[in-house]
Amino acid sequence: MSIRVVLADDQPLVRAALQMVITEAEGIEVVGEARDGAEAVALAEELRPDVVVMDIRMPGTDGIEATRQITERHDGTHVIVLTTFDDDDCVYGALRAGAAGFLVKDMALDDILAAVRVVAAGDGLISPAVTRRLIREFAGRPAGAGPKRELTGITDREREVLTLVGSGLSNPEIAEALFISVATAKTYVTRLLSKLGARDRVRLVIIAYETGLVSASG
Repeated sequence: MSIRVVLADDQPLVRAALQMVITEAEGIEVVGEARDGAEAVALAEELRPDVVVMDIRMPGTDGIEATRQITERHDGTHVIVLTTFDDDDCVYGALRAGAAGFLVKDMALDDILAAVRVVAAGDGLISPAVTRRLIREFAGRPAGAGPKRELTGITDREREVLTLVGSGLSNPEIAEALFISVATAKTYVTRLLSKLGARDRVRLVIIAYETGLVSASG
């Protein structure tokens, strides 16, 4: 079955470019387009897509609020937010709203398609390099401040894995760092998702910061 995608961006040219790329890709199809966050929420309700590619900055209901509404209502729909590193001070807010990953607007076309596939599979974070930069820029900002969350109910090894996930490492990188197999690393991540009630790896990154396992300074 094809991965069903809704595009949400107030710029028609951006939507047209993304649609052209996706339409030519095998196994992915665009099932709807939205000009703002409110339309994106309505289309998610109507079409139940696998992935919504969501711009953050749109008139009316912005991408963060639309992301929050969609992820709260539809477990099977994952949101990727479109961002640029130099002007989106609200990227961390998008993480907290439930975004499963990020696309930088000047990413290579193959990377965009790969990101859609990864998120549709439920794997959350897209590019460890992108993740690490986002973490450095936004995780320590006041929006994420507050009392540290207490971390209980996980083993010492699971704590190690959570720390590495919070640092932006992929499963192969975690496996290499801990001298375990990739399959074992994936098993630990799956256990953490279950034990901590996390929707995806993005939630694990947030938990790693909220519990003080990882800091914005590294």
